[in-house]
Amino acid sequence: MKLIIISGRSGSGKSSALHALEDEGFYCVDNLPASMLKDLPVSLKSGSDEPPKMAVSIDVRNVPGSLEHFPSLLANLKDQGINCQVVFLDADSNTLMKRYSSTRRKHPLSNDTTSLIEAINLEKQLLAPLAEEADIRIDTSPLSVHDIRQQICQRICGEAGKSMTLMIQSFGFKHGTPTDADFIFDVRCLPNPFWVESLRPYNGLEQPVQDFLSSEPEVNDMLDDLKAFAEKWVPRFESGQRSYLTIAIGCTGGQHRSVFISEYLGQWLKERFERVQVRHRELSR
Repeated sequence: MKLIIISGRSGSGKSSALHALEDEGFYCVDNLPASMLKDLPVSLKSGSDEPPKMAVSIDVRNVPGSLEHFPSLLANLKDQGINCQVVFLDADSNTLMKRYSSTRRKHPLSNDTTSLIEAINLEKQLLAPLAEEADIRIDTSPLSVHDIRQQICQRICGEAGKSMTLMIQSFGFKHGTPTDADFIFDVRCLPNPFWVESLRPYNGLEQPVQDFLSSEPEVNDMLDDLKAFAEKWVPRFESGQRSYLTIAIGCTGGQHRSVFISEYLGQWLKERFERVQVRHRELSR
């Protein structure tokens, strides 16, 4: 049986992720007490129809202290032959605050003496044992509900036997580094089109910026090194039965250099690997 354990801070999109899995045929349980994980294999096998795919969400609403035992509970499941995968969703604290302000819902840890931001920060500490066990981490800060569902389906519900999905993502360091990246490359050392007044209104997908950057020797050196890295190491991750690999390229604002480099690298990789996606985080904001 395949078991997906969804966790993350409140407001990060756990419900959307669980609904996406339910639509894909998973038997889903929301807010499962962590202590019940140890009895899950017995409960499932005692039934006449064991669900082949199951997803549960575990969050901070658990009994105090129970989350600390999650690593041992997870190990117990694996010892009993359950194919487990832990997915941890998160977003930056400012995004979580905005989401709570827009929905006007009460945070499960906030009360008369604990403010919303204090509750959000405390929740991060309490969920650390689950975050450390995560097989997949998704930063939902820039994602819509539709984007969250799409990423869950891509990463978990992909057809068996297909090759690894490779994500190339541009971002701006001033907006924070992506928490779900496997590799982060900093291209802020390259010439910046932002300081060329005529190029400032354009982004890395547009021809004037592309012409400027492609004419710079340092940019081409960086591209050669990134291609060499990808050509050598991506196949090794793929051969290790990895299902998803994210390479993030960052510049200052995420508008020019990182976009150009990511787009070029992504198109080059598409000629060599079956499943390549390119995403520009700041351009989608």
